[in-house]
Amino acid sequence: MDLLGALESLRRPLDRELFPLAVGEADADRRALRELTGQLDDYLLPRLRALDAPLLAVVGGSTGAGKSTLVNSLVGADVAEPGVLRPTTLVPTLVVSPADRSWFMGQNVLPGLSRATGDGPGALRVVTSPALGAGLALLDAPDIDSVVTANRELAAQLLAAADLWLFVTTAARYADEVPWSFLRSARERSTALAVVLDRVAPEAVEPVSRDLARLLAENGLEGTRLFTVPEAALPDERARLPAASVEDISSWLTGLAADAAERARVVRQTLSGALDSLATRVPSLAAAVERQQAAFDGLHSIVAGAYAGGMADFDEGMRDGSLLRGEVLARWQDFIGTGDLMRSLESRVGWLRDRIVGFFTGRVPEAQLRDALESGVEALIRGAADGAAERALEGWSAAPGGPGLLERLGAVESARLGRASGDLGKRAEAAVRGWQEYVLDLVREEGAERRTAARVASFGVNGAGLLLMLAVFASTGGLTGIEVGIAGGTSVLSQKLLEAVFGDQAVRSLTARARDDLRERVRVLLDEEAARFTGQLDSVAPPRGTADALRSAALRVRDHRAELPAAVTAELPTLEDPRAADGRSPEERP
Repeated sequence: MDLLGALESLRRPLDRELFPLAVGEADADRRALRELTGQLDDYLLPRLRALDAPLLAVVGGSTGAGKSTLVNSLVGADVAEPGVLRPTTLVPTLVVSPADRSWFMGQNVLPGLSRATGDGPGALRVVTSPALGAGLALLDAPDIDSVVTANRELAAQLLAAADLWLFVTTAARYADEVPWSFLRSARERSTALAVVLDRVAPEAVEPVSRDLARLLAENGLEGTRLFTVPEAALPDERARLPAASVEDISSWLTGLAADAAERARVVRQTLSGALDSLATRVPSLAAAVERQQAAFDGLHSIVAGAYAGGMADFDEGMRDGSLLRGEVLARWQDFIGTGDLMRSLESRVGWLRDRIVGFFTGRVPEAQLRDALESGVEALIRGAADGAAERALEGWSAAPGGPGLLERLGAVESARLGRASGDLGKRAEAAVRGWQEYVLDLVREEGAERRTAARVASFGVNGAGLLLMLAVFASTGGLTGIEVGIAGGTSVLSQKLLEAVFGDQAVRSLTARARDDLRERVRVLLDEEAARFTGQLDSVAPPRGTADALRSAALRVRDHRAELPAAVTAELPTLEDPRAADGRSPEERP
């Protein structure tokens, strides 16, 4: 893997939203992600693929600084659109040499912006000018402090894509904070930079220039090339500056365009600074991704706890015998009566068995008890699921990142999450019927044994199966023979009958197996209910391991950093240097 491949591996994990939850400084994290992704797409990757491509100089600055007027004046044509309305530059204008037009009309630079020859949102207006030498292009960017958010973001994107910043400010606004935040960013990334102090009254040129130079030094930008453009009375907003006012800037840019070696020095300086900035920007982004992952883990934990509580509620409903009240008890008592049967239970099991046989052969329809039991279990499941959903929703409402996620879902969808799903009843019905069939299969299996065949036959498979189902809800851990205090002694009654048919040990085993099977079916149902919550998380959560992938990619970039020629530390050429604006020393000139 080379340096380009390392950068491509860094870009891949950034293809999706990494900060969907409002935790920590999420807005700042999202902005950092956009800036990193933009610089990779708009500058680092394209520039590494073509180190010798034309140099892009972005003309940026505050609103009303005169950027468009400066560009028009430098190329001697009305290519940009100055005006009195703010913001003025709505569509960025890229001025290129005719020789470089094909390069810039392709997707080599700023691939996210469509090319156009007119105006339009999301477009990059490309015009040619013979006044520009091949190898250098000027881009008139929107205002960095525009009242339109999209313009401010586009301005930042364009500056991040530049090989060179030509930063324009005015005598009245050079101390404003917004421009300095951009200039400090240029310093941190070692971006090649020149500053144009525009609209300076002739008598203020020296003191204002000196004060601006002081501020540059205080902000770590000492030695930055500084041009001044004196205030000029223009007949209208579309008029160009006198050629003499921009002669120094024009000569400097002309020299830069004519000197391929100097352009390469600028490119490598900015490219090196951008690469070096990844050493701090990527780990910071990875740490922010980990904060998101921790919030997602917390929300997952809330759901898991809520539905574990739902399972516990169901278990408690099985243990406390409450399900054997109501309709189930009524159907049971239709046959057995109350106290007389219980008093005679120990001595008259055979008589009781005869009555049960009658029960299951027509005196009271078997289906009524089975249906009542089925309805009771379904209600128990529904109650457990409703309680779990309510707890999960309440937990999310108070957890980091939860309120914002619920807000994104909307009030209607959030309210739906707070109760069991609408089709749970059908799924619970199918699960309970499946369990009842399983219990009957257990009885058939046990009844196949020679020692119990006759006794099972006397009750019938359905009758013995129903007794086993009742026992599941009247026992806490295998049948014990102890009255649990529910209506009329149903638990003891079903227990004694089962023991008479299968024997103590077999009943314990059958009851445990029946209970475990039902719990597993209910657990599947509750897992499906919980998936309504976890599905919302999984649909927006960054892939697990994204933070580690970012750090690993940053290390690969660092390891291959030496493949790029060392960054140039020399200043950009100035008119006072022995190398003049055309890039040649006095001895080299004719």
